[in-house]
Formats: sequence, C-alpha cells, structure tokens
Amino acid sequence: MRTIFPALFCFLLCPAPASAQSPIVASGAEAPVVPAGDDAPIAPVKSETRFASVRGKPPIAPSKGKTIELSLGYSYLNNGKSLFDRMGLQGPDASFTIGFSHLGVKADFDYARASNVMETGHHSDVFSYMAGPVFYPLRRRRFDTYVQTLVGGARVSGPVRLSNGGILLGGWATGYAWAAGGGVNYWASDCLAIRTGVDYLRTSYYDSSLVLRGQGNIRTTATVVYFFGMRSRKRR
Repeated sequence: MRTIFPALFCFLLCPAPASAQSPIVASGAEAPVVPAGDDAPIAPVKSETRFASVRGKPPIAPSKGKTIELSLGYSYLNNGKSLFDRMGLQGPDASFTIGFSHLGVKADFDYARASNVMETGHHSDVFSYMAGPVFYPLRRRRFDTYVQTLVGGARVSGPVRLSNGGILLGGWATGYAWAAGGGVNYWASDCLAIRTGVDYLRTSYYDSSLVLRGQGNIRTTATVVYFFGMRSRKRR
C-alpha cells in the first residue's frame, strides 16, 4: 500500500503540464481562435506589413529606349570660294537619326542646285552625304535644341571661271566633306516637329587655276521631322 498510493499520486500529476501547452499547428493549417484577454498571444503581422510596404512603393518608371527620326525638307546653300564670289543653291534635304536620350547618330543627304551659272546656261550643284553624332543639350515640352558634327563626302559640279578670263563649262569633283552646326526642333505633336538649322559645310572644287581647293559653304535647312518611338513629354 505504501508503494501503490505514491505511484497513483504521481500518475495523476504528470499529465497536468501537457494540457497547459499551446497546440502545435502544422504548416498551412489554420491557427485556433484564442479568446481575447490580457494573456492572449498576439498574432504575427510581419508578412502583412511586408506586403503593405511593397504595395506602397511608387511605380518604377520605364526605361528609355532608342528612338528614330526621319526628316525631309528644304535647304539653301550659300556656296563659293570667298565672301565676294558666292552663289545660292537650293534643293531638298533628308536625314535619318537614331537617338538615345540626349545623344544620337545621324545620316544626312543634301542636294542643292543653281541654274544658268555665270549666264552660261549650265547649272552647278552640290550633293553631300554625311553622318555623325548629334547632341541635344536642351529639351523642353514644345522645343529642343541640337548641335551636330557630320563627316562624309560631296560631289560638286558646275562652270569654273579661269584665270585667263575664260570659263570652263563642264567640270565636277568628288572629295571629303564635313559640316558643323545646330538648330531647333519645334514639336507640333508627340510625333511631328518643324526643324530649322544652320551649318558650316566644307567641300572641295576647282579654283581659277584648276587646282582642287576647299570651299566654305553656309547651309540653312527647314524640314519636317517625323518621330518614331516613346518621346518624353515632361517639362524640364
């Protein structure tokens, strides 16, 4: 009896601590509802706070990709060997530009012509084909500015006044050419603009001694630009 009563007493006391423990909930199972009270455990809210902070972040702006510009219009070329021996030529101008934000690469094609040069009944023309970088230092909602440097070649033809007073009626020369200048784009819409620009164009042609020499030309252009791509319209 002395052994039986202590054993029964221990048997009754041992299960008591297990009934007071919180039950273990398997992964994915729903936690049991615990009555509110001072000693009630607080449900974890870490995951809800994390998702709320992610949803509260501002949206990330899309990256700017490349854009394509195609322009076509009119050009006027003030051509000659000096300031006192010049003539005006005019014709079409076309360009193709691939841009990346404030920088681009441009291919330019220009043809200018003058008729009845020196009253000979013959014409003179300049056809230039150049390419190079374009930089846009200032961009606004309605307009932006650009500067460019182009290199390539040019074919020049026309009568040449000789040193003995005669005139060589037919002649042509092809050589290196380069241009440097800038201008303004005025945007009528997101995809259409009017462009005006001025360039110093350097070409080569024969002088009065039939020696091939450099010629300084001033070229002005007025073109319509069509824009392919996502152009930013933010005011800066």
